[in-house]
Amino acid sequence: MSATAEPRPPHRRSEEYADLFGQAPVIFAALSGPDHLLEAANSAFFETFGIAHEGIGAPVAQLIPELTRHGNLHQLDGVYGTGIACRARGWRFVHGGLGAEREGYFDYTYEPRRDADGQVDGVLVIAVDTTAYHHAQLLAAEQRILLEQIARDAPLDEILNGMARAIEELSPEMIVSVLLADPSGKNLRHGTGPSLPDFYNEAVDGIAIGQDVGSCGTAAHLRAPVIVTDIATDPRWADYRDLAQRAGVAACWSTPIEGMDGRLLGTFAMYHRTPKAPEGTDLALSAAFARIAALAIERHRTMEAGHAAQEREKVAHEDLAFVLDASTAITREPHYFDCLQCMARLTVPALAPLCVVHVVERGKTRRIAVAAATRAEEDLLGSPALRDEIDTAVARVLVSGATETGHVGARPDGLSAQRGINGYVSVPLATRGRTFGVLTLLSTHRPLDGHVVALAEELARRAASSADNAHQFTDRVQLSRDLQAGLLPPELPRIPGATLAASYHPAGEGLDVGGDFYDVFPLPGDRWALMIGDVCGRGALAATTTGMVRHTARAAARLLNDPAAVVAAINEALTEGDTSDDCFVSLVYGELRHAASHLALDLIRAGHVPPLVRRADGTVEELAQPGLLLGIGPDTDGSPCSVDLYPGDGLVLVTDGITEARSPSGEFFGEDRLADALGTLRTASPTAATLVESVTAAVSAFAGDSTGDDQAALALTAT
Repeated sequence: MSATAEPRPPHRRSEEYADLFGQAPVIFAALSGPDHLLEAANSAFFETFGIAHEGIGAPVAQLIPELTRHGNLHQLDGVYGTGIACRARGWRFVHGGLGAEREGYFDYTYEPRRDADGQVDGVLVIAVDTTAYHHAQLLAAEQRILLEQIARDAPLDEILNGMARAIEELSPEMIVSVLLADPSGKNLRHGTGPSLPDFYNEAVDGIAIGQDVGSCGTAAHLRAPVIVTDIATDPRWADYRDLAQRAGVAACWSTPIEGMDGRLLGTFAMYHRTPKAPEGTDLALSAAFARIAALAIERHRTMEAGHAAQEREKVAHEDLAFVLDASTAITREPHYFDCLQCMARLTVPALAPLCVVHVVERGKTRRIAVAAATRAEEDLLGSPALRDEIDTAVARVLVSGATETGHVGARPDGLSAQRGINGYVSVPLATRGRTFGVLTLLSTHRPLDGHVVALAEELARRAASSADNAHQFTDRVQLSRDLQAGLLPPELPRIPGATLAASYHPAGEGLDVGGDFYDVFPLPGDRWALMIGDVCGRGALAATTTGMVRHTARAAARLLNDPAAVVAAINEALTEGDTSDDCFVSLVYGELRHAASHLALDLIRAGHVPPLVRRADGTVEELAQPGLLLGIGPDTDGSPCSVDLYPGDGLVLVTDGITEARSPSGEFFGEDRLADALGTLRTASPTAATLVESVTAAVSAFAGDSTGDDQAALALTAT
């Protein structure tokens, strides 16, 4: 007799989807039928593709017409028709109407959804938006190439042309131009504009710096970005409107390029062929490449200036090396707080003798890192008065989002009035338009000049991005751990006459949900079921299979008074339907009952690590009843093995992550060492917790803390 699950009605499915994916950062949608009707989706799906919630029930191709053009509809048809999942990484998707196109990159999986009879009745879409990561990687690579060109003293025109070409490749709708301030500071000269017509570059070569002189002349005059969204109507382009029309440009956003000492070096402009307002990413791109252009231009002028400029060249080289090395070191830190603490250490004494880092957490500001060149200066940071002054400055920067500096005599009641402090700079740590912390440098000797401030701002920008990435990494790890915890019983039950204990140790960083699991649950007739198993693979498929095995076992065990029948029901659930996905499972399943003077246990083993019984006298027995892995074929060949546990006897079940743990030399821990770890216990009647601890301690001593596979252990002792 086997248990057959009732088909879940759509509203139940929607509730389950909402529970699983409603607030998840992944993009989720459930499509039903051959027309792929949108049955359910989470907020991330609607927001990403700009679809109203009223779209539920409509064909997804109608809601997102671009799916047909990009070939996704064909993929969905294939998944629905064949039952074979479809996966892709780094998929480029452009959606939106003319003039409002949006480009995105996604990792996605199309999984077939099956009804109770194993027939495909829909497709589940799970995707992760990797656009920011993709663009960040491309942008970082281009920036690094340019920085390396600057470091090796490449010609200025080569750097600027390369920068313009790189941006235009990253954003094909943009046209880039750089104008250089001439020595008089009154005019702008042609720097680069490889995609602009020659007549246009010649016409703007030498334009005056002043009010209402196009975008670039005005930006250079105001020393502030000038955004012109429609050249045809903007008065600042009155004298150049015909020229722009001939060149085929309709919008221009210009940013002044300033040196570390505040001198005007030129302007960085991005043109569009249609009227357009910039987005936040456009402004960030402009600011980033304006800074690189500033480095390149200053490097060039330094080399041209002769002996006096050679010293400035050395400083620029050191600054560049410092920023690159510091950025690399900070990026290597995988965790949020470690990134910011590394930043604090790197600033001392390179930028200042004292550093303090604050962050906002849950609405409260707290100090998370300090660094000092000497112990005496570190003690100075402990001064209550100085702490209050720093906190006040930090609060202002968190509100304004702008760098704040102070010097001796500037504010008699400020930080400079504290003993030994003659200057400070507080730099915001911001990402994605949000200021989440402040980097504060304090000087005890020379004041902090604009050069130090600029380096601190650049370092803070890079560190903020790395810390934000680390924060998202930590959140992803926590999400995986939470999902893994949901696949394990929240706590082990109490069994009269027995003690229970379990251990679970995930492999690596815990980014993917593992396939190891265990469970103990009551059965009718004062019986108990226990099991341990391992699903091949990791991630979503392993999690789904793990949940299915546990739920099938719990349902079947209550109906079938036979361990072999329960295992057969699990195998049937794994093998039903037509799928190419490997769903192999190793398992030990047992049912426990109370006898007159002991515990009686019937176990069945399906391709799993053999169970071990430790007797009260210290001897260890292996229950070697073999059986095939589940999910391979329709039949199971295992037969139950009966074992009696008297007071002091214990049963130990482990997954192969323990027996296959490797030493530094590559040797397996093995089943013999597992038995030795149990047999050498000095305790006459160890508890289940003692048995588990002896196993985990032995594995840790043999292989260390780093594991290549998940490790799970479950122990039961008779009392």
